[in-house]
Amino acid sequence: MDGCLHSSEDTMGAIRDRMVEEMQLRGLRPGTQSIYLSRVRAFVRFHGRSPVALGEREVRAFLAHLRDERKLHPQTVHVHISALRFLYAVVLKRPEVVIDIPSPKVPKTLPDILSPAEVQRLFAAIHSIKIRTLVMVTYGAGLRISEACQLCVDDIDSARHVIHVRLGKGQKDRFVLLSGRMLVALRAYWKAEQPRGPELFTSSTGGRMRAETVRAALHGAAEQAGLAKRVTPHILRHSFASHLLEQGTDIRVIQLLLGHRSLQTTAHYVRVSTAHLAGTESPLDRLPGSRST
Repeated sequence: MDGCLHSSEDTMGAIRDRMVEEMQLRGLRPGTQSIYLSRVRAFVRFHGRSPVALGEREVRAFLAHLRDERKLHPQTVHVHISALRFLYAVVLKRPEVVIDIPSPKVPKTLPDILSPAEVQRLFAAIHSIKIRTLVMVTYGAGLRISEACQLCVDDIDSARHVIHVRLGKGQKDRFVLLSGRMLVALRAYWKAEQPRGPELFTSSTGGRMRAETVRAALHGAAEQAGLAKRVTPHILRHSFASHLLEQGTDIRVIQLLLGHRSLQTTAHYVRVSTAHLAGTESPLDRLPGSRST
């Protein structure tokens, strides 16, 4: 960490190194590691002291600051709590500091879902062929943005019409759809950009495309397309699942494509599928003597 947690003091440097080591041993994804480090850094900066000298009272004061002064969403506060639990329970071996820290209740809101027409308008508003192709792959295969950004040239299997997603969430491989339109888009992108690999989508400075770059591009494209809905890479994944469900795809197939461990997670999309709602007959209409109004 930079700043307080990455100071020149041996104690702080040792804490950071131990935290990185413990996260790597547990197979936490690089993105999760970065988030945990940044949340702990914010905690240290807030108090201006080493976490070794801090305890439960300071943790509670920091969380109250996030909730009451910064007005952060409960889900964001929950991430801070997870990072501090890892720091104290795993790294510093002081689980008593965080054992009584409750997690905030996270409102279970339904995500915005783009209609197929809105997805098409979004594509048309993205002028960069690289970003547009990446976004098409994200939606067309139902990928997490981290999975799309880390795709390599060799992961595209045009002969079998599949994409090999390597070490997705939970460190698991899976195969996803490579549709005909997606393959056409990828070939056009290849011809125009000629990526040298091994990454399929590279940033302007080299290396794999950054998720933040895609998020910013989606935000701008949504505004240009006149979409009132909030558009993020994960909304595209939600839309992919909902559209498949509305097409009649078996929910177990959707589970495999999304890489969900539990069918219950995939079943969440039934709640946001308006086509399923519209196609369901109310018991009121089945009562004797009922007639449409």
